[in-house]
Amino acid sequence: MSPELLALQKRLQHTFANPRLLERALTHRSFSADHNERLEFLGDSVLSLAVSGLLFEKLSQLPEGDLSRVRANLVKQDTLFQIASGLGLATGLRLGDGEKRSGGHKRPSILADALEALIGAVYLDAGFEVAAALVHRMYSNIELNAQMSAMGKDPKTELQEWLQARKMKLPVYRVVATLGEAHKQTFDVECTVTETGHSERGIGASRRAGEQAAAAAMFQHLTAASAPSRNASSTDQQPR
Repeated sequence: MSPELLALQKRLQHTFANPRLLERALTHRSFSADHNERLEFLGDSVLSLAVSGLLFEKLSQLPEGDLSRVRANLVKQDTLFQIASGLGLATGLRLGDGEKRSGGHKRPSILADALEALIGAVYLDAGFEVAAALVHRMYSNIELNAQMSAMGKDPKTELQEWLQARKMKLPVYRVVATLGEAHKQTFDVECTVTETGHSERGIGASRRAGEQAAAAAMFQHLTAASAPSRNASSTDQQPR
């Protein structure tokens, strides 16, 4: 194992029983077919559950809606990028030549995705309790407070709350296609609401950005479809 990865394990306070998991978590698709996207998918869920547990404990007075908004701010790309930068993840990233030349080791989407993949790798290596403890350490320097819920809703959170308020199932996201060269890809993502069968698409520079774009399109469609038409409103207001 390289000196960079040995040093990273010390910063993480976790020594991998299976070092290949750590290497894969830091491998971008531009470097190898054995890349980190499946670990990123797993780590996204582990991160969400670990942060949810942390907020449930620390912000016991907040209602569900506010907790969801605080969580959205804690797991958004900008926050993950800052955490990844603080951990020095860039030094261990494995990138293809084109991605290196374009500054991929500094790109927020790549570092945020690698952090999620790393969490997924720790989960596979040592289980949920160890992975959750890692997540809690990552957020130990961030002050958790109710004001975080007022920082605005991201499209995925906004769509989720709209559906939950109507007792509808959560949306399903699916990557339809990846476009462009390996070092400069965009993700075409589909968002589907099961009850209506309707789907919307979104494109972004990362899977996460594509999901947010698709969620924004779906929310716009649903709110427009549920709004009363102008004709109906004016008819109701006519004197009889």
